[in-house]
This record gives sequence, C-alpha cells and structure tokens, in this order.
Amino acid sequence: MSPAIPIALTVNGRSRTLDVAPHHTLLEVLRDDLALTGTKECCLVGECGACTVRLDGRIVDSCLVLAVEADGGEVTTIEGLAPEGGLTRLQGAFLDKGAVQCGFCIPGQVMAADDLLRRSPHPTVAEVEEGMAGNLCRCGCYAQITEAILAAAEEGGR
Repeated sequence: MSPAIPIALTVNGRSRTLDVAPHHTLLEVLRDDLALTGTKECCLVGECGACTVRLDGRIVDSCLVLAVEADGGEVTTIEGLAPEGGLTRLQGAFLDKGAVQCGFCIPGQVMAADDLLRRSPHPTVAEVEEGMAGNLCRCGCYAQITEAILAAAEEGGR
C-alpha cells in the first residue's frame, strides 16, 4: 500500500492537516476523515451532483477530485454555508417551498444553487435550470427546487 501523503486544507474556515492515501478522493476525506457527512456519496462518477462542494471558489464534484489535488485549498461544504444552528436564506427557501423530499440530494443542490446565486443574484428560470443541470433529484423536485432558488433571490440572495 502506498504511504500516506500529508495535506493541509481549510475546511469551512478551519485549518486542517491530515495524512491521506494517494488514491482517496476529497469526498472520502470529508466524510471519513473529517466526519462531514452532509456531502453525499452517490454515483462516484460526477453525474449526480450529490457530492458538490466549493473548492477554491468553484463548485466541484468531490468524488472526482483526489484529496492530494486539494492540498492548500479552501473547501466549503454544506455544513459551512450557514452559521452554526442557523440556515441561509436559500436553505430556508428549500424548506419553505417543499424542495427537500427525501433530502439526499439537497446538500449538493444547495451548494450548486448557492454558486448560481453568487454568479447571478437574480437568475431567470432558464438560468436556474441551466445552473442546476448537473444535479439530479431522484424524487423529481425540480419545480420546487427552482421555486426555492427564485424565492431566495427575491429575498435578497443566498
């Protein structure tokens, strides 16, 4: 087995140093080593968006990023979006609009929606649909997810 590689990350504003296997993904490190289980493991091929996180200001599928590639980077997971014990406007809108159904895809959906609203604070329906295209919802809540994003935008954003 290959020796562990030391990496340093800032995760949700907190500096973290850990030793990782060279083949472990950012998703594995977040869930298994840092116990940040909000980021979901699903397809493992970058098709569903359940593992979406922000890495150095861009959203990525954490199942496709090796942890060693993130060395020195800044990662924000769903746990890092809101102050502890609170919700962002966007998270509240997801609840208010019934966009949460089973909840499995929601962390990735919210991370992608947050990124969309960062880039386009007042998106159109078409922009929301395009911006969320990489995130799948098995429950079929796409209309509610779109409504939630538009409602958050109307209320002043993320």
